[in-house]
Amino acid sequence: MLEFLQYLRDAGPGLAVFNVFGFPSFRAGGAVLTALLVCLLTGRHIINWLVAQGAQPIRNDGPQSHSVKSGTPTMGGFMILFAIFVSVLLWGRLNNPYIWVLLFVTGGYGLVGFADDWQKIRHASSKGLSGRTRVIIEFVIALVAVAWISQLDTTETRYHLAFPFFKDFTLNLGYFFIPLGALVILGMGNSVNFTDGLDGLAIVPIMIAAGSFAVIGYIVGTQIRADELLLHHIPQAQELAIFGGAIVGASLGFLWFNAPPAMVFMGDTGSLSAGAALGTMAVIAKHEIVLGIIGGLFVLETLSVIIQVISFKLTGRRVFLMAPIHHHFEKLGWQEPTIVIRFWIIAFVLALLGLSTLKLR
Repeated sequence: MLEFLQYLRDAGPGLAVFNVFGFPSFRAGGAVLTALLVCLLTGRHIINWLVAQGAQPIRNDGPQSHSVKSGTPTMGGFMILFAIFVSVLLWGRLNNPYIWVLLFVTGGYGLVGFADDWQKIRHASSKGLSGRTRVIIEFVIALVAVAWISQLDTTETRYHLAFPFFKDFTLNLGYFFIPLGALVILGMGNSVNFTDGLDGLAIVPIMIAAGSFAVIGYIVGTQIRADELLLHHIPQAQELAIFGGAIVGASLGFLWFNAPPAMVFMGDTGSLSAGAALGTMAVIAKHEIVLGIIGGLFVLETLSVIIQVISFKLTGRRVFLMAPIHHHFEKLGWQEPTIVIRFWIIAFVLALLGLSTLKLR
């Protein structure tokens, strides 16, 4: 699409108006609206198809209030993936390799999530692929992606871990950066998966984090702005703005159908792919630690599970009434909309704190 618009721009002086399509900020806005429109136009058809496939059983050990959700179709993440791919392929610069890295990771994790969801539906069970199989496949995809990113990064800091608040201090990890970056992608993918337990709970924080990294990618990809904020310039990283915009638009479209009471769940298809996309954006922009701040809600959900498991194995006692932590608050008697909205507020505040690190150097 961009090549055709460039042709129109060069066709004559009267068509210079098409210059606007060269600006990443404009194309990011176009990506948001396109992904949103794709979701709204295809959402009902996708949901009808998912209903025909059957619904994933509700966990027996979950809150009893969730029994009313029985029969709600899952794999709604396919709607998100389709909208992202269409939008990015329309608005992204397809000669930018970072676009293909992001599509590779997002699509790869989406396929893993789809296989997991499909297993649950076909066997009428809350158990899908084995945890070991999932983690191995996810880690391999992430390893390939980070090795690819490291080869694309021509700067001296391509194997360095950058720290917020410090303008010059980085830690040179050498080739160890590759498995570390892979763990960032793997961890964020599964952290979002843990968070996806209530109607609308995960999708808005995904949207907030994607929008934040769209801004970060635009800044670090622009030499002047990166220098102004004393950030490491990453050539070609501006296209993160378009990919982030596509995630925001797709999330808005999905939320239209996922708002309580949800007509569809995103399932592992959506949560794994969206989380992995956020992790990949952070690795490309060299803001892996900042991801832990902006995506702090996802980190908190994961930590609650880790703490619960370790405590029970070591002492036989549980720290939380139920993990992940959003179920703990359900057990305390909080209503689902209350938990969801308050967690959204936390996600928004954490995103502001993460973005503030761009200036505090």
